[in-house]
Amino acid sequence: MKNLKKLVIAYSGGLDTSYCAVSLSKQGYEIHAVSVNTGGFSKGDIKTIEKNAYKMGVSTYKNIEAVAIFYQKVVKYLIYGNVLKNNTYPLSVSAERIVQAIEIIEYAKSINAKFIAHGSTGAGNDQVRFDMIFQTLAPEIEIVTPIRDQNLTRQEEISYLKANGIDLDWEKAKYSINKGLWGTSVGGDETLTSHLALPDSAYPSQLKLKTPENVTLTFMKGELTAVDGLENATEVLIQKLNDLGSKYAIGRDTHVGDTIVGIKGRVGFEAPAALIIVKAHHLLEKHTLTKWQLQHKDYLSNFYGMHLHEGQYLDPVMRDMEAFLTSSQSSVSGIVEVVLKPYHFSINGVKSPNDLMNAKFGSYGEVNSGWTAEEAKGFIKINGNQNKIHQQVNSNA
Repeated sequence: MKNLKKLVIAYSGGLDTSYCAVSLSKQGYEIHAVSVNTGGFSKGDIKTIEKNAYKMGVSTYKNIEAVAIFYQKVVKYLIYGNVLKNNTYPLSVSAERIVQAIEIIEYAKSINAKFIAHGSTGAGNDQVRFDMIFQTLAPEIEIVTPIRDQNLTRQEEISYLKANGIDLDWEKAKYSINKGLWGTSVGGDETLTSHLALPDSAYPSQLKLKTPENVTLTFMKGELTAVDGLENATEVLIQKLNDLGSKYAIGRDTHVGDTIVGIKGRVGFEAPAALIIVKAHHLLEKHTLTKWQLQHKDYLSNFYGMHLHEGQYLDPVMRDMEAFLTSSQSSVSGIVEVVLKPYHFSINGVKSPNDLMNAKFGSYGEVNSGWTAEEAKGFIKINGNQNKIHQQVNSNA
């Protein structure tokens, strides 16, 4: 064993990582399989993954529980920023990959592994995210990527595994599902087109509840602290909302975006908790932040989401933006009432001690109590000065 090359593999238990584990073990590597749970694995799933990992010839298997870390390092800031890529997608998978890559490379360093592997192809985003994190945090560890390097087809991988006595019913499922705390992605033949919609049956959660239900979300300085008045860790509350919202089939959509490698990509997803929380949080911000806070938050949040998607999480500018986002949340506290309905939700309103619609300053379009009519006229006159000057100077141009 001392002569074997110690290698850590990012192991999900799927076809690609199973091929990597078997083929690399036969090349003389000592394989240490690691999965990172960011909300997608049940205890039963982890036991099955571990059992199958040893069938692939790995020396050890380890699952790292990272749901709380995932929330603290990434999801919290996606909520602060109300981040929806292209005004649609809550970055469910891309956000997970960052945390998974960090946890896996740290584990590889802790056991003095000289090699690290992942099962990404050469056509997607994940190869960029994994490689950039690995190279930045441990440039001395060599990255091994059999699927990408050999440009393998799915059938070639299946044939290889069967030839080596590994047959776990690899026949391709009609839809690929990637589940996590912040949402579930759904890919299939329809998402490879520009015009076909995923059928209702493609989504892992089906409609079970039809009677509308009111739910209150309590935020404290931008963080979700209670659902219907019951406090818990935010990641636990997110899962609670996922469970409840999925019964109404809430949070389904199709995202079309630009991949890191320069091609367009299309994927279906369901993310009930993410969409409910982001929309509720954003409404609370509209009541508690100033006009300029909202404006500058909007574009910085867009940059934050894009950098995260592109694998730039370790760039120090991300910590700078996180500091801004955290500072912006000091007054974002209150209760938001949401109504869950089949396939969608609505928001009734908010209650907050920091609500800037405080009636003592006047009501929009009704009466004012903070200034006189003459003061309003003077303000409007000065406010329009530049427009008037420009009009007069250029009227004969």
